[in-house]
Amino acid sequence: MTTPQGFAEITAERLPLLAESERSEAQRAAAEAIIRGPRKTIFGPFIPLLHTPVLMEHLGELGAVLRFDSGLPNHIRELVIAATARATDNQFEWQTHAPLALKAGITQATLDAIAAHRIPRNLPEDEAAALDLVHEILRQNGLSDASFAETKRLFGEAGIVELTVLVGYFTTICWVMNIARTPGPGIYPALRATPA
Repeated sequence: MTTPQGFAEITAERLPLLAESERSEAQRAAAEAIIRGPRKTIFGPFIPLLHTPVLMEHLGELGAVLRFDSGLPNHIRELVIAATARATDNQFEWQTHAPLALKAGITQATLDAIAAHRIPRNLPEDEAAALDLVHEILRQNGLSDASFAETKRLFGEAGIVELTVLVGYFTTICWVMNIARTPGPGIYPALRATPA
């Protein structure tokens, strides 16, 4: 059973996958491009994005670069994606990327802390800097001088740019799925609502 987007008991998907017979020529072409690429199927954010094929095409290309042609270490990329999913309360990306973060070497304790909106303890410096970047960008719309210097020291100038774009891209697709109520895949424990 999949977990609906959000935390209500019943949340119907607002923008479900369009049947092939309902797709325009542009939608068919965009779907085929995703299927021919590294993802091999229409899932997650591409379900609602199929309603705007030009955005689906270009966001799909950007996402492919960030996921499959990244200069970042795999564990850092997956940690940042999982933290962004938690910050946006997105079930799909959390359930997809938390297991990938574990596989890449992020500890269960770190993911548990992120899921509970707590700051993980005793992190390696690269993980701590990456999480600081996510939190500062999403809470303050910028990066302090100290965090910028630490991120630059660990990841270089190109790494700062890539980390920032990674947060921005995943925030965008998480928002799209939140609005569309795209369900999570149900392969990892769902996020719980944060008490008000």
